[in-house]
Amino acid sequence: MKQLLVFVLFAALFCWLMFSPVYKHVLVIRQALLQQEADYLLEVGASGTYGYIDGGMIAESRDRLASHGFQPGGLEYELSSTTGVPADDSFSPLPRGVGLKLTIRYPYDRLLDIDRLIGIAPPPESARLSAGGMKMSEYVP
Repeated sequence: MKQLLVFVLFAALFCWLMFSPVYKHVLVIRQALLQQEADYLLEVGASGTYGYIDGGMIAESRDRLASHGFQPGGLEYELSSTTGVPADDSFSPLPRGVGLKLTIRYPYDRLLDIDRLIGIAPPPESARLSAGGMKMSEYVP
């Protein structure tokens, strides 16, 4: 009986040691892709040509991230400006010097459930990966 218990405990530890790095790697790649997309949207949106990030840009962003394996429905975009005016209005772009803030969130999708094998609780279902930043608008009317 003792040998069976030792086998079960070592089997769980062995599974965690083998597969946990793969899931952690997926998590790191997802975080990097979210940050890269946030940086790209901020660079384009705050440029002298636009001064905003509208729904069309966000739809294209969802498509780009979907091509990397993200579920488009799970992506959450939060836009704001440092002055409080809407940052997604193409008819009223943010003028030069106003900050454009963007945050993209995505659920963990139970990636860390394997950590239960060694007694670590995974993040709650409501937890999200998050990437974002702020860039000053360069738009001059």
